[in-house]
Amino acid sequence: MAGREFLHLPGPTNIPDAVLEAFRRPAIDFASTEFIDLAEGLWTDLLDVFGGADEVVVLTSVGHGAWESALTNIAEPGDTLLMGVSGMFGQRWAEMAETLGYDVIKTTTELRRPTDPAELADKLTQDRQGPNKIKVVCVTHTETSTGSLADLIAIRAAIDAADRPALFVVDAVCSFATDPVYMRDTGIDVLVVASQKGFMLPPGLAFCALSSKAVEHSKSITPSNHHFAWAPRFQEGHIYYRFGGTPPEQHLFALRASLDLIADEGGIDAVTDRHRRLANAAHAAVEGWATAGPWEINIVDPAERCAAVTCVRTGDLIAKELIETARDRFCVTIAPGIIPSLDIHAIRIGHLGDLNEPMLLGALGGLETAMTTLGMPHGDGVPRAIESLAAL
Repeated sequence: MAGREFLHLPGPTNIPDAVLEAFRRPAIDFASTEFIDLAEGLWTDLLDVFGGADEVVVLTSVGHGAWESALTNIAEPGDTLLMGVSGMFGQRWAEMAETLGYDVIKTTTELRRPTDPAELADKLTQDRQGPNKIKVVCVTHTETSTGSLADLIAIRAAIDAADRPALFVVDAVCSFATDPVYMRDTGIDVLVVASQKGFMLPPGLAFCALSSKAVEHSKSITPSNHHFAWAPRFQEGHIYYRFGGTPPEQHLFALRASLDLIADEGGIDAVTDRHRRLANAAHAAVEGWATAGPWEINIVDPAERCAAVTCVRTGDLIAKELIETARDRFCVTIAPGIIPSLDIHAIRIGHLGDLNEPMLLGALGGLETAMTTLGMPHGDGVPRAIESLAAL
């Protein structure tokens, strides 16, 4: 088919040409001055883009590996973790923690809003009055399955108000570079990030950005795994140790290109501002469709909607038909719902990564055309998206 596919998944995302070209560089000696300078420059810039991290661990892994690394380096099996669950990925993280031998306390799962800071506060307060067991609080910032956005400032305040020493761990796999995440300002101790979303890279790199408190605390922990352990990566000496093995050179060349693109756009704040503009336009389109059809944004409160992905309920319409027609006939790829209650009657529109206004409007237009082709009732969505973008 002529033209290019409009990729609007929650991940992987569109990869910029400069990043793709960086993968074409031949390998070099990772003990050379050239590579060491590259690695040191990446570390410096990563500390900044993560909003004031004191240390960063780079893993050759997907985000799930960073989940595991974060848990096993700050808690011993048998320790109690409080985990905010607001969708599938929060639930999976909690299941991982249980498999690793932790005692997990979970919040109530509400699929139409993020983790409630008040519920976390209640559980932390109860813990203070009881056995004082909770060592770590884990929260998914952007829940990719539902489109929600947790209030990190309110959650940090809840931890502080409960006067608990628990470390604050945040899954920002989908929210990094799409919604603001500032470690120092928000009091985050461990920030978990992966390469295939806001970084605009393929899967393969993951990051644990750390506060000094997390670094110091980790020294008292004996990790239950070896490769994802932090301590060996902090030791002085050969660059090999920093990566836990042979450095993933091509991914690092590409990461350098990605960070340069972020800087050229005006920095991380400019990137997150762009994502919010695009998200608002996508939300406006769905609200337009809803004027004459069953379409509904899953997250009810606009303040709790993330900038990375919009989960749309389709009423009694079968989402699979729309997804397949949009992809096979109009070259627009979106994602299905992935929670059992939303897997048949929901779509997820990704609007993150290497994306601009015409690309989003093209995808929304393709979706709307697919709705018309299938006879699915809908109002005019694209004009509403245009109005949203033109007003800025």
